[in-house]
Amino acid sequence: MSTPSDGPARALIGFGQVRHRRLRPTVNAFAYPTYFLLLPMRTLRRDPAAAGPLAWNRRGALGFHDRDHGDGRGPAQGGALAWLDELLAAEGIDDAQGEVWLHCYPRVLGFTFKPVSFWYCHRADGGLRAIVVEVNNTFGERHCYLLDQPAWGAELRAAKCFHVSPFCRVEGGYRFRFLRARHGAREHTVARVDHDDAEGPLLRTSVSGQLEPLTRASQRRALWRYPAMTLGVVARIHWQALRLWCKRVDFFRKPAPPDAPVSR
Repeated sequence: MSTPSDGPARALIGFGQVRHRRLRPTVNAFAYPTYFLLLPMRTLRRDPAAAGPLAWNRRGALGFHDRDHGDGRGPAQGGALAWLDELLAAEGIDDAQGEVWLHCYPRVLGFTFKPVSFWYCHRADGGLRAIVVEVNNTFGERHCYLLDQPAWGAELRAAKCFHVSPFCRVEGGYRFRFLRARHGAREHTVARVDHDDAEGPLLRTSVSGQLEPLTRASQRRALWRYPAMTLGVVARIHWQALRLWCKRVDFFRKPAPPDAPVSR
């Protein structure tokens, strides 16, 4: 495992795969090709040119808007990074002053939906200090799980308190594992999230990909291969829900969201 690459930070794009496997009461598994962004948020605040061709808080084929994250504040209010710094300070974390890498889906042709985003928060010396897992459901709700003192490759746990799927109760917990490693000239990342309920392991999910600089060429490749990627994410969520309904998996109504926007 490794920390992010040496040298000037710049926006990255990852080409890889989303995998999901439900273990009970019937097996339902799928894997889809995908791509995602990995953005050095502190560097981008100082030098927006590090975003390369990404449309930063403006219209574009492939874009990022601050208001799509956190509490929805725009760049005039400090954007999503200001929200994150306030969250960390409120939770007593005052030593995450290094780079913040945001793993998220972009806006594609103006449309966005981000089931989960990962904020990797580093100390000034480059060590990983905290990870904020930002979860959105299809009901327009958002919740964050704060993982304190993480380590690359180590298993991290959090109690589930936020409704995501109508085919899973809000109970049990998550097990997280994050990797970012270089093999020769290639750099890879993996984010794994498993859900255990009262009966044991229930879901196994992961998103992984090979990282490369976000350039006009890599952006064109992403748009050519997956021209409506984020819209496809929503369509696939509903398609898999239909499959589970046809398999007669129990359906649970959405409970009230948690009172606090952050849990740890």
